[in-house]
Amino acid sequence: MNLFLLNLILALVWGAVTGSFAPANLLFGFALGFTALWMVRDRFAINDVKRPARIARLAWLFIYELVLSSIKVARDTLSPRMEFRPAIIAIPLDVEEDIGIMLLANLISLTPGTLSVDISQDRTTLYLHAMDVDDPDDLRRDIKQGFERRIMEALG
Repeated sequence: MNLFLLNLILALVWGAVTGSFAPANLLFGFALGFTALWMVRDRFAINDVKRPARIARLAWLFIYELVLSSIKVARDTLSPRMEFRPAIIAIPLDVEEDIGIMLLANLISLTPGTLSVDISQDRTTLYLHAMDVDDPDDLRRDIKQGFERRIMEALG
């Protein structure tokens, strides 16, 4: 997979996130993807053939989580009971690079029902707000084994 194909994937992800696959919107997503890839061009080793696949797995995980959480939030907000259990949860971070922390915080915030609130001064803990939490440990484990692990693989 080359960078052009990765840019096309980013444009399609942009279309999915914005909910519009109109040509003008996809072109704008392609331009945003190009800009993002240009800004992080030093991080992409062309001879690293596995990195684009790891980035694609991260993108698919995000799309999967986006769809699942959108359905859950819609179901919860349309429910007549509205019995939410909001919580602010501290997640210890294994990812150490600034780009990885930023990517994790943004992916969490883009997923309906969760919002990144703060990062500790020493950058070892991310605080997030979740709309409905049954078990904080399960949420921590899901984020660490999902987004954080995939981000570390993609950046590794």
